[in-house]
Amino acid sequence: MLIGRDLLGGAFVYDPFELYRRGLLTNPNMIVFGQIGRGKSAFVKTYLWRQAVFGRRAWVVDPKGEYASLARAWGVEPVALRPGSAVRLNPLDAPAAGPGSPVDDVIRRRSELLTSLAAASLGRSLAPTERTAIELAVAEVSGADGRRSGGRQAPTLPEVVDALLAPTARSAQAVRTSADALAADGRQVALELRRLVAGDLQGMFDKTTSPGISLNGPLVVLDLSAVYHSAALGVLMTCAAAWFQAAVSGLVSDGDDQSGVVVVVDEAWAILANLGVARWLRSSWKLSRAWGVSNIAVLHRLSDLTSAGASGSEQVGLAQGLLADSETRVIYAQSPGEVDGAGDLLGLSSTESELVPQLQRGVALWKVGGRSFLVQHRLSALEVAMVDTDARMSRPGPAGVH
Repeated sequence: MLIGRDLLGGAFVYDPFELYRRGLLTNPNMIVFGQIGRGKSAFVKTYLWRQAVFGRRAWVVDPKGEYASLARAWGVEPVALRPGSAVRLNPLDAPAAGPGSPVDDVIRRRSELLTSLAAASLGRSLAPTERTAIELAVAEVSGADGRRSGGRQAPTLPEVVDALLAPTARSAQAVRTSADALAADGRQVALELRRLVAGDLQGMFDKTTSPGISLNGPLVVLDLSAVYHSAALGVLMTCAAAWFQAAVSGLVSDGDDQSGVVVVVDEAWAILANLGVARWLRSSWKLSRAWGVSNIAVLHRLSDLTSAGASGSEQVGLAQGLLADSETRVIYAQSPGEVDGAGDLLGLSSTESELVPQLQRGVALWKVGGRSFLVQHRLSALEVAMVDTDARMSRPGPAGVH
């Protein structure tokens, strides 16, 4: 797929799925960095648009509502999520247990998600008793085949909250305690998760997934702009990403033969800023190869990877792991201070570190595997109108180049 011009000569083309098939990349994931106004958003949107030529689908977690024009160019409407709306997504969705998804794996992934959400909401790591309470509650409501006992649909968050507040004797017996003691172990977790069910964040992820949401088109956009300024934005983005992940695993279980899905998490700093959900994001990134997915995390600053942790901290370790699982890094202009703080983490040479602060709009340093490229992104006339997010602020400029 054409990206633009290699400033060292020739056209620059790129496809993570093809590079992975040829053994030139060990994973298809990407991280994009860029200050506002440097062309980061224009690149991501046109990248998705051009991937459709190859039959690829794109799914976007859009916390600022900036992908509407791209969706409409494709003839689809974004799925707007807001408290109290009629649209619901169930982050606990998962395919029925089968050869590709044994029930233990389904329960483990649901437990990991809820543990991450609870830790993010509580602002601390969970105690062993709390993690155990979540695991038992998820197992209780999931049933023998990974779906809700007595029904065909996946369990919902309200059911998990109820199972935490009033655990069964069977769950308590599994860890040699009483139902009352197990309820006490999981009470704080239950009350925090209840916020998504009956608190100020209800009405988005508290029921079964609304019918009629199609994943068969070339683009699906989950618009979270109504809660962009919420302190719980990272939690809500994680719920949306988890629903996408369940949908991808469902395609794999159903034998979908599409040539690849690109999943974009924009404003990913909201997830990385919290250790609990950052752990979940990294574990999700590791599943990309098995599911034929190319994940893209979009960040403003290089320091978004490390700002919540000191040298040697788990936060930095998670950032290093996410980078290791994102073998393509696209870096638009950054301030010298950003490069000084994260240059080593990204593996920038001294020449690259000096170059990044000087990059012009629309020009990025691409790190693809062990190779580096200086690329000027090119836009068609149609794409210029489609990707413009600041039309009221922009001045007339050269047509076709951003």
